[in-house]
Amino acid sequence: MGEYDRRNAGHRGGHNHNNRKRRFREDDELDRRPPRRQYQEPVHVKVRKQFFAIAESPLKKIDEEVQEIATIVADNYEDEEIRRNFLELALQLVVEQALKIPFVAAVVLAVNVKKPELAYDVITRSSTALNKHFNVGAWREVKLLLRFLGCLQAILNDEGVFPVLEELFSRAVDLQTASLDDGLGLEIVKIILLTIPYIMASSASGLEAFASALLEKTDIIASTPHPLEALVDPYPSSEDDNTSHQAQSIISLLQRQLQAEAAQSWELACIPRPWRTLPIKDGVEPMAPTKHSLPSIIVPSSVSPGVRPQLPEMYFSVYADQDVETVPPTSNIASSILRDVLVDTISILDYNRNATAKFLIDLDCYFAPETFVKRATPFDRLREVDEGKSTWKPEDVAVDAVFSQLLQLPTPEHKLVYYHAVLTESCKIAPAAIAPSLGRAIRFLYRNVDAMDLELEYRFMDWFSHHLSNFGFTWKWTEWVDDVELPLANPKKAFIVGALEKEIRLSFAQRIRGTLPEPYQALITEAKEKDTPDFKYNSDHTTETPYAPQAREVLRLLRAKAPDPEIQVQLSSIESAASGLGVAEPLVPSTDAYMTAICFIGSKSLSHVLSCIERCKERLLALGPRSEAARRQIITSVMEYWSEKPGVGVNVVDKLLNYTILTPLSVINWALTDNIGKGRLLTLAHIYEMVASTMHKVTNRVRQIVIARNQAELPAEQKAMLDETLEKERAQMKELFATVEDSLTGVASGVVDEMAESRDQDTEGEALLRVWGEKWLRVFRRKMAIEEAWIEEMLAKQPAEGDLLDGPDGGADEMAEGSGIAEGQENGGGDGDIL
Repeated sequence: MGEYDRRNAGHRGGHNHNNRKRRFREDDELDRRPPRRQYQEPVHVKVRKQFFAIAESPLKKIDEEVQEIATIVADNYEDEEIRRNFLELALQLVVEQALKIPFVAAVVLAVNVKKPELAYDVITRSSTALNKHFNVGAWREVKLLLRFLGCLQAILNDEGVFPVLEELFSRAVDLQTASLDDGLGLEIVKIILLTIPYIMASSASGLEAFASALLEKTDIIASTPHPLEALVDPYPSSEDDNTSHQAQSIISLLQRQLQAEAAQSWELACIPRPWRTLPIKDGVEPMAPTKHSLPSIIVPSSVSPGVRPQLPEMYFSVYADQDVETVPPTSNIASSILRDVLVDTISILDYNRNATAKFLIDLDCYFAPETFVKRATPFDRLREVDEGKSTWKPEDVAVDAVFSQLLQLPTPEHKLVYYHAVLTESCKIAPAAIAPSLGRAIRFLYRNVDAMDLELEYRFMDWFSHHLSNFGFTWKWTEWVDDVELPLANPKKAFIVGALEKEIRLSFAQRIRGTLPEPYQALITEAKEKDTPDFKYNSDHTTETPYAPQAREVLRLLRAKAPDPEIQVQLSSIESAASGLGVAEPLVPSTDAYMTAICFIGSKSLSHVLSCIERCKERLLALGPRSEAARRQIITSVMEYWSEKPGVGVNVVDKLLNYTILTPLSVINWALTDNIGKGRLLTLAHIYEMVASTMHKVTNRVRQIVIARNQAELPAEQKAMLDETLEKERAQMKELFATVEDSLTGVASGVVDEMAESRDQDTEGEALLRVWGEKWLRVFRRKMAIEEAWIEEMLAKQPAEGDLLDGPDGGADEMAEGSGIAEGQENGGGDGDIL
C-alpha cells in the first residue's frame, strides 16, 4: 500500500506536472510481465506478399527478389499451401498485371533450377488456361499467356512457342482469305508480332531463323492496309507531310519495327531480362537448365471473335511533334512494346483506378535500366542529357498510353470517364511529374484540333473541362488569348466556347468567370450567371410576346396544379388569337407557352422538371400526333428557355425522348433541317451532343433487340417476333442516318439554300462551315458503317448457351449519352493548380 501511495503521489495529469508514469529501479528488478508475443507470418503468406509485390520497389534488387522467392518456394515444395498459392498467383499475375510478366517468368526459371517439376506445373497450367481462352476468344489473355511462355522459351524443348504461333498464323490467313474486311485476323497477327520480341529477349538462343521465317509470313497480312483504316484515322483531313498528322496502323508499324530489330541482332533494349542473373555456387556456373515439352495447345479450326469486334488500330501519340523525344519514336520497337503493355494494364485494371494510376507512375520499375530518364525531370533539362542516352520520360509514356485509349476510334474499350479518372488519380499521386506532361498533351491536342476527327475533338473537350473541374478550374488561358477573336466557325474558337460551357455545367458561371483573363469575360454573359432564366411572357410587349396574359395564366394554373380543362381554356385562347393573327399552325404558339411554363417551373433542378413533365405527360404526348410542328416547337421552347445554359436544355430534351414525347426523327429534323441555316449550328458542342445522344438511343435499341434475338434456346415464336421488330427498328435506324446524311451533305457541299444565296458574301466563313459539314458527315458515316457491320456479324454468329454478346462500344460512348461527366466527377470544384 505504501508503494502504491509513493508511486501515485501528487497530481495525476494536472497542469504543470508530468503525467507520464514514473519508473523506479524495482520496476525493472521485479517486472514479472510475460514477454510480448512475437507474430511470425506463415511462410505461404510471406511468399505470396513477396511474389505479388515483385518489381514494384525501385529500392530492391530484382535479382535478390527473384532468388528469395524461388528459394522459399523450392525449399517448401512439399507444403501444399505454398505450392498451390505459387501456381495460382503466377498465372494470376500474368493475366492481370502484364507489366510483371518477365519477372514472374524469371521466378519460374529460378525455380526450375531447384525444382523442375514445379516449373513444369506452371507450364502445364499455362497451357491449359491458353486452350480455354482460345475457345472463348479471350484474345488479350491469349496474348499475355503466350508472352509468358515466350519468356520461358529457354526451358522449353524443341521450337517452344513457335509452333503455336505458326498455327495461329494459319488461322489468320484463313480469316483474311474469307474476307479482307476481317479484323480478327489482324488481331491474331498482332498477337504473333508482340510475342516474338519476348521470345527473342529470353535466355534461349539460336532462334533467329524461326523469327525471320515467321516475319516473312506475317508481312503479307501486316503490310496490306485494312479497308476500314480510313474510318478510324484520327487526322482525316491531313494532306500535308507533317508526320505528327500521319496516323499509322499499329500492325504495319510492328512489322517494320521487328524487321529493323532483326537487322540489329534483336537488341530489344527496353525489355527487362531478370533471368540473366542465375545462382552461382562456389564460383561454378550453373548446369544447363532442365527442359520441358510444351503440353498440347490446340488452336480451334474456327476461332471465336470474342465479345468485342476487332477493328484496325491506329497509333496515336500526343507527343509526336516535340523537338526533344520524350516518348519512343515510331521507328523504335519500344514504342509498340511500351504502349501495348500499358494499354493492357489500363484495360485490365478498370475496376481500380488507383491501382492503375500507381502502375503508370511506377512504369520505370518494370523495364530495363536506362530506358527512361529520372522521374519528373523537367522538359528543359532533357536537352542537357548526354548524347546517346535516353530522353524518354516515364510519365509522358504513361500519359500517352491513356490518351491513346481515350481518343481511340471508333470507341474505347471502357467508359470515357474511367480514363478521365485515371489521369486525375495520376495527378494526385505525382503532381510534379504528371501535370507538366498533361500540359504539353493539352497544347498538342489544341494545336491540332483543326485537323482532328470531330468525335475526338469533343472527347478532348469533355476530358479537358472535367479535368479542370477537379483542380480548381485553373489553366493558362493567356496562351490562347489570340484565338478569342476568331469567328465561332473556327475550330479553336469553338473548342474554347464549348469547354467553357461544360465548365459552367460542372460549376457555376460566376466562378468560371473568375478564373478567366479579361479577354474571355465577354464569353460568359451576365445572363449565364442567373440561376433561373426569366419567363419571357412576363413582358407585355405585344410584338415579342403577343400571348403574354394567357401564358402567365397557364403558368399560374400549372403551379397550382389546376385540372387540365382550366389550362385548356387558356391554351385555346392563345390558339384563337394566333388564328386571328394569321398563324398557319395555331398549336405552335400555345405549345410554346405551355412548354416554356413547364421549363420555368422546373428550372430549380432536374427532379423539378421531371416531376412537372410527368404531370403534363399526357397533354405533351398528344401534341405530336396532332402536329409535327408543335412537337418540334417543344424542342424550340426548351432550347430557347435554356439558351444561356444549352447543356441543361439538351438534358431536358434527352428526358423528353425517354418519355417518347419527342421522337428521334423530330430531334434530328429540328437540329439538322429546321435550324441548319448555313451550318452554323454544327459548330456548337451542345448540338453535337444532342444529335449523338439521339442516334445512340436508336442504335442501342437495335443492339438490344439483336442481343435478345441471339439468346440461346429462344423459342421460335419469340425469335420470329424479334426478327420482325428488328427489321422495323433497323429500317427506322437507316432512315434516321439517311436524314442526317442528306442534311450534312448539303452543308458539306455548300448547296443548302442560305449558303447558295450568299456564297459571294463570306467565302472564308462558309468554307469553314463546309469543313464542319464534312467532319460531321464523316462521324455519322462511320457510326452507320460500324453499326451495320456489328449487326451483320452478330446475326451470323451462332450463340452458345450462356454466350454473352455486347455492342461494339460496350457502353463506352458517353458522348452519345451526354458524356456522363457530371455524374462521374471526381472532385468537382477542388482547388489546386495542377497544370
